[in-house]
Amino acid sequence: MNVTSRGRYALRVMLDLAQHPEDGYVSLKTVAERQDISMKYLEAIVCSLKKAELVESSRGKEGGYRLVKSPAEYTVGEILRCLEDNLAPVACIREDGVHCDQAAGCMTLPMWRELDEITNAYLDRVSLQDLITGDKWKSH
Repeated sequence: MNVTSRGRYALRVMLDLAQHPEDGYVSLKTVAERQDISMKYLEAIVCSLKKAELVESSRGKEGGYRLVKSPAEYTVGEILRCLEDNLAPVACIREDGVHCDQAAGCMTLPMWRELDEITNAYLDRVSLQDLITGDKWKSH
């Protein structure tokens, strides 16, 4: 699995919005400045987040973006999956199945599938709130 900058920046955007709920709708310019992300790149990322209904927008002078749910209700897995083409450890494993001419005889495929399941299950257990507080990792 290789999380691209789009995925990493999407997490940063979501965390930024989660940490500033009192601001209501936050402009992209504000997020871009706080996160040091270019506006053009940020627009594409937020477009994907909005399409996945993870954020909502409002137009106008006080417009911008905000989270639809509380930070505890978002998982890292759902955020990454709306931006990443594939979170699997190998390219032949996709959401819609295995795409490989050698799949029928591939002795490593069961291992890769299991690793994919473990990775996705883990990412689906980590919430934005977990990332904000860090409590999940304080005992380690």
